[in-house]
Amino acid sequence: MSHVSKALMEVEVKLRLPDAAAHGQVTALLAPFHRGTHRQENLFFDGSKSELSARRAVLRLRFSDRSPLCAVTLKAKAVLVDGVSRVEEDEEEMDPAVGRACAAEPENLMAAESRVLRRVREEFGVLGFVGMGGFGNVRDVYDWKGLKLEVDETKYEFGTCYEIECESADPDGAKEKLEEFLKENGKCRLWCSLSGRRFMISAFNRDYGD
Repeated sequence: MSHVSKALMEVEVKLRLPDAAAHGQVTALLAPFHRGTHRQENLFFDGSKSELSARRAVLRLRFSDRSPLCAVTLKAKAVLVDGVSRVEEDEEEMDPAVGRACAAEPENLMAAESRVLRRVREEFGVLGFVGMGGFGNVRDVYDWKGLKLEVDETKYEFGTCYEIECESADPDGAKEKLEEFLKENGKCRLWCSLSGRRFMISAFNRDYGD
């Protein structure tokens, strides 16, 4: 299969919605701009000797019902300030069958053919992998006023999180536009949140960012 990859600095606005009611209100407001719904499964991995988390990094396998069906991603040096997340990201499409084999047996990540995995093994000196758990989410995508909005309902073992994400070259402008929209409609209050990745790793008592 063709492997599409990218290495970049991901900059996103991340705003937490307080509860399911607020999530329902926001998706109702945005309904005219809805472009699709994605169902995703996210699994996280560290080196067997914490080689990744020791350097503020994490490896993720994501399975989706939309293309790409499976992707492997290295994320590192996450910083979240006032609802704007910046994180180094290196992502590559993976054969879903290979991804599932790695999810079932993390040690298979050592032999899997992948530029991202090769980088993890060589640059971080990983000699083995361990699973850290994961979560599933439903992501609604909207094209709204020149912004691509992603409204997530994320289910953890310990609860459900609702969040708006927006990747933008002008995150401060995007955040201001979103906050004004929600305040004008008076539908819900919101606040800055840990991203799903940092929230997940915090649950495992891992240090991932400031």
